[in-house]
Parts: sequence; structure tokens; C-alpha cells
Amino acid sequence: GRMPIKVPGLFETTEDVLGLPVKTVGDSIVTLRDIGVVRRTFKDPNGFARVNGRPAVTLEVKKRVGENVIDAVDKAVALVEEERKAWPEGLQVSYSNDQSKDIKDMLTDLQNNVISAIVLVMIVVVAALGWRTGLLVGIAIPGSFLAGILVLSALGLTVNVVVLFSLILAVGMLVDGAIVVTEFADRKMTEGIPRAKAYLQASHRMALPIIASTVTTLAAFMPLLFWPGIMGEFMKYLPITLIATLSASLFMALVFVPTLGGIFGKPGPASPETMHSLDAAEGGNLEDLRGFTGWYVTTLRRILRRPLIVVAAAIASLVFVIFAYGKFGKGVEFFPDVEPTFASLYVRMRGNLSVREIDELVREVEEQVLQVDGIKTVYARSGATFRGGDMPDDVHGILQLEFKDWKKRRKANEILAEIRERTSHLAGIILTERKVEAGPPTGKAIQIEFNSPFPELLEPALLQTRRKLESMEGLMDIEDSRPVPGIEWQIAVDRAEASRFGADITLVGNAVQFVTNGLNVATYRPDGADDEIDIKVRYPSDSRHLDQIERLRVGTTAGLVPIKNFIERKAAPKVGKIDRTDSRRVLEVSAEVEPDVLPDTKVREIRQWLNEEAKLHPDVNWTFRGEDEEQKKSEDFLMKAFLVALFIMGIILVTQFNSFYQAFLILTAVIFSTVGVFLGLLITGQPFGIVMAGIGVISLAGIVVNNNIVLIDTFDYHIHNGASTFDAVLRTASQRLRPVLLTTVTTILGLLPMVFRVNIDFFTREITYGAPSTQWWTQLATTVAFGLAFATLLTLVLTPSLLILGNRFYQSNILKKGELANA
Repeated sequence: GRMPIKVPGLFETTEDVLGLPVKTVGDSIVTLRDIGVVRRTFKDPNGFARVNGRPAVTLEVKKRVGENVIDAVDKAVALVEEERKAWPEGLQVSYSNDQSKDIKDMLTDLQNNVISAIVLVMIVVVAALGWRTGLLVGIAIPGSFLAGILVLSALGLTVNVVVLFSLILAVGMLVDGAIVVTEFADRKMTEGIPRAKAYLQASHRMALPIIASTVTTLAAFMPLLFWPGIMGEFMKYLPITLIATLSASLFMALVFVPTLGGIFGKPGPASPETMHSLDAAEGGNLEDLRGFTGWYVTTLRRILRRPLIVVAAAIASLVFVIFAYGKFGKGVEFFPDVEPTFASLYVRMRGNLSVREIDELVREVEEQVLQVDGIKTVYARSGATFRGGDMPDDVHGILQLEFKDWKKRRKANEILAEIRERTSHLAGIILTERKVEAGPPTGKAIQIEFNSPFPELLEPALLQTRRKLESMEGLMDIEDSRPVPGIEWQIAVDRAEASRFGADITLVGNAVQFVTNGLNVATYRPDGADDEIDIKVRYPSDSRHLDQIERLRVGTTAGLVPIKNFIERKAAPKVGKIDRTDSRRVLEVSAEVEPDVLPDTKVREIRQWLNEEAKLHPDVNWTFRGEDEEQKKSEDFLMKAFLVALFIMGIILVTQFNSFYQAFLILTAVIFSTVGVFLGLLITGQPFGIVMAGIGVISLAGIVVNNNIVLIDTFDYHIHNGASTFDAVLRTASQRLRPVLLTTVTTILGLLPMVFRVNIDFFTREITYGAPSTQWWTQLATTVAFGLAFATLLTLVLTPSLLILGNRFYQSNILKKGELANA
């Protein structure tokens, strides 16, 4: 027959290990039980964890890339709650550093801001146009929102904080077209035209300017779709949402709203004085205008007699405000500083410390942190090594802090300052703090990288720069990437001498492991374990020290031989890491800025010192990494995006008006609107954010052109019907005053809650100020709101003046051509 025959050599029980023969002398057998102790135990600990000072076993859960944080956390919690039913009663389970809660709170705040924006917009529209017309305009809001969300869903994207703010920004813009159409139909109905015909005329008459204004707005946001890098991935939702909602608003304004208006439209309640003014503006005597419109036309008539003074004043204001911001402004920043919910403390220490010594030092820091008010959870970890990201090599402990709700505590900067003060007396440690960054992670605020083809030149340059950083005010947590100093013990084996005794390096290495981590001789799989367990041989703990190494004996053909006969134990510098970039050795020095200090200000100061005073070796090159590098990339892209947007808008405007001058006139309003941007930042005391304020300026470009397009389209209409330039400008201004003010006020009101950092919870009836969700977008909202307010003044004053000047220039050219023809 045929059958398998096996000789199993597995260790199945502890007895198998204990009965293992070690040596045979005659008839006597020495087993492992006779010379040692065998026990099943744990591996040597490489770290400890505590939550709020109590020992804990922690499970850290991270979501996959592209997955939803809220869904991931909910599923993890549901799984734990289901499993804990079978756990012992005394076992406590808690959840900390839950980012989904922070995201839910932020989404709730932004949803309330969306509701606030809609309510404010509808109040103004209803007050100006009446209930029926106001409701027609209001229909454009949910219709456009729905279309935008459907587009996001079709693209596989989810709603997040950027999407919700995009809806807030869109509220005021997407009703512009509907306001222009309904306001025109409203005036026609006051003249006695039936509502169906009035809305038909409005949709036909205003189709071209509304399409042009919407397309130019989309042209402003289109380049943002091609934003590269991490910041582009973060902000891509804004242009996608705005393009989808504004495109839908065009359909709502030209098709849906006129259709409903033709069914139940009705002119808003107007006083006899208002009716008289509307009639006068439409085709009557402009002298009969009353109220604010009459005052505006009278004032504009006086201003238009000296249009050059208006243009000069606009140019002077642009120069003055930019100069004033450079002198008195708050500077430039990359991304807004948002109040954090979480922070980390890196406990750095140096020396050949055991795991328990490290834990004792971490515990000293932890005890001080637990006494600080405003912290909800302290999750402490200690260990021999931590690796990841830009973490220093000498980090042996991390404290992850979860702050209490922002409404019930001090600012995070104050809490961290108290921690620094409480731990300043602790010897042997360096404490480095890291707040969770609001936007894409960039690491420390200041990072300077040195590289050279000659590695020996790097350290002197780095040390010189570090001394400079340490002498500067406003910097903290300065560190560099030099290898961490330390020692390691090396056992040098004299190979020739060892060979005389029949020994080699492998034999010595195995023997040394008895004193250190233990020599792994086999593995076995007991019933109570899923994985194989190592069987290690090592000396008792009281015999595991450095001096024991020289007392070791190794078995050779010549018997047991002391290894001190052919080894030498000596201390040597610890081997560190080597970093290279583009095959060149690099070293880096980095620093964090103190609260209320802008990184860009310090980077400029350091760059000036490196260029003018440092006098580093010519073969040493340096460059700024981290936040400054990302800031420069974003700045370059946004500048290109702004120029591309202006170019596309210019093509659209020339195509519509068939006039380079009128296209140039509209684009100048975009340039002059930056006066309002810098003025708003000066008034509110905010720095110019490369990301948020930059996007605000681009957004403003798309919004500002709308009113100018409608204004100039009406002007061309009157000129085509034979009106004089002066009369056409005044009549255009009187007719477009109400829609211009309405579209401006609705856009600004939609952003006001963000500008003032006010959040109104319509469900709990609670009003809060300064929520972290508003801190994200205050800068962008301020930029658009103040810029649009100033641009409206330009539209109502500067644009008519430029139309007068353009006509004078045109007529003077006609006269010159006529004189030449006569000659």
C-alpha cells in the first residue's frame, strides 16, 4: 500500500518545551526545565497609552481616502456598540477626537447661514417688489440649489463645508437675473400692459444682457477648476457648485420665472409718487422724478458735467487705498487661522532612555496638562519611536488634546500658553505644540531647506540660520533636521583571534541576544492564540546589563570560551538618517510663529536676511518649503486665473457690445472694485488671504460686471432709439437704479452673517458669534461684500462718466475726420 509517514516536530504544549534536552552527560540528560524557567508572557512593551490619566487600550480608526468621515465614524461606533454587549460590565468605552462631530457642527452652522441668507434676500426683494413678484424671484433659489446638488451627485461628490459656503455666495447672485426680469415686467405692468405680455417682453428684452452677465460670471470661476495641488483638491467644490447653480439660475430667470409670472404675476404695491417716478424714468420728463431716484439723477447730472474729475478721483482712491493697506494693513496670510478643536503636544527627549523612563517623563507632562481648564480629553501615548510626516526624530511621546466646545472655553492659544507655562520647569524634555490646521496641511509655518553638492557646508549654514531664528521675536518651537545626537554600543570582534577558539561573529551575536531581546529559537501555536508565538531564550532581568556581555561564554569545539578573549565593547555615535532632494544632501530648519504673528511677515524678514546679511557659502542653496511654498503656488495660480478670467470676459463683452471701449469700461470696474476689497480688510482689521481673499477678488470680478452689462445694454438701447448721449446716460441711470441696488443689496445681505461672524440657529433660536465655521469664510465674504458695495458706487457714478467721456472722444474723432474730408 501507499501511506504518508510523518515525524512531527511541533511544540504543542508548554511541557514539550520544558522537556527539551539541552545536554547529555553519560546516562544523564539535562532538560530545559533543569536550567531555566519557561513561562508564557507578553512581549516587552514598546509604549503605553492613557486616556485622561487612566491606563487604556486604544483603537485608532482612520478613514480611507475619498470616503465620508461621518459615515465612517457612524459605522465604527455602531460596530463597537454591538460588540460591547458581550464585554464585562466594568469595562468602560469612550470615544475621543471624533472629527465627525466637528464636521456636523460646522455643516449645521453653514446650513443656518444659508437659511439666514435666503431670509435676508427675500425680505429685501419682497419689500421692493411686493409679495407676488418677490415669491417669483424666490423660486429661483431652491430651483438653482436643487440643480447644483444634482450636478454634485452626478459627479459623485458629497456636500461639505465648501459646497455650503458656495451656496451662501450664490444666493445673492442667482436671483440677479430673476430680479432684472421681474423688475422690468413690473414696470411694464404699471404702464397697463397685461402680465403675460409684460413678462414676455421682459424675457426677450433682458435675455441678452442676462445671458452675457451670467456667462461672464461663469468665466470668472471657470479657471478655478484647473487649480492644481492639494489646495486645488480642497477648493474645487466652490467653482463646481457655483457654475452648476448659476447655470440653473439662467434657466430660471429666462424660462421658469417668466412662465409663472405670465400666469399669476402682479405689479408690486407702489405709491403714487413711485408710479410717477417710474413713468418719468421710462419715457417722461426726468425733472419729474421724485424720492431717492430724483435725488440720484439730479446729483448725477451735476457730476457728469465734470466726468474727468470723477475718473481722477477713482484712480486716486485706488492708489491711496492700496498705499494705506500696505502701510496700515495686517499683511498677507496663506489661509485663515481657525479656532481648532484638536491639538497635539509632541514630547521630545534625548538619551538612551528605557520605555518606562520615557513614560515617566510623558506622565509628568500629562499631569500638568490634566490640570488645565478647557480640555475635554487627553490621550497620551509614549514609546521609543514615533514616525510620520514632519515629526522630529526625538519625539517619544504624544498628547492628543480634544478641547471642550468653543462656546464653553477660552481660546486654544490661551490654553496652549498655559500648558507651556506649567511645563516650563520640567527638565529633560522639549514640548512642541501642533494645532490641527484648518486647510490643507502644510507643516510648520516657516521651513527653510538647505542643499549643496558638498555636504560638509550644510551644517554651518544651518547653525547660522538657526541662531538667527532664535534671536528673532515672534518665533517659537525652532528645530532642525540634523541627526539626533546619541550613542550606540558596538561589539567589535577580532575575527582572527575568534577563529583560534573556533568562534565566529554569528556565535557572538547569538550569545549577545541572551542579554538583550532574547534569542529566538522556535515558534509554536497554542490553542488560545491565532498567530504563532516566538520561543525566546534570554537571561533573567537582573542579569541583563552591559557588563554581563563581557562575562558571556560561548560553546565552541574547544569548550566554553569567554568572549572577552576576542571582543571589545565600545561606544560610538548613533547612526542618524540622511535626507536627499534631487540626489543632493539637504538639511532643514523650521519654526512656528507665535499667536497673532503672520508667517508671511517673518518669511520676508528671514529672506531679506539670507539675501543681504547671512553671507552663506556660494555652494549652499536655500529655499522656503511648507506654507510659503504652497502660498507661492496658490498666488501664482490665482493671478493667472484672474488674468484668464478677464481675458474671457473681455471676449464675451466685445462680442456682445461690438465695442472695445465699452468692454474696457466694464473691465475697469473690476480693477477699481479692489478699492472696496482693501478698504473692507482695513476696516475689519483682517489680513489679505492668498486663498480666501484671492478667490474673493476673482468672484467679485464675475459679480461686478453684471450690473455694468445691464446698464450699458440699456444705454445702447436708448442711443439706438435716437436719444442724445447725456439724456441716454441719465435715463439709463434712472431706469437701472432699482435693479442695480436690488441685486447688490441681495448679494451683500446674503454674505453679511459671514462678514459679522454671526450664526443664527433657527431651530434652537440661539444666536452665536465667532463660530469656527464662520472663521473659515469671513475673509472671502468681507472681500466680496465690501468690493461689491464700492463697485456699485462705481457703476452708478463712474460708469456714466466714462460713457460721457467715450462719447466725447468719439464725436471729436468724427469732427476731425469731417474736417480732413472737407480739406
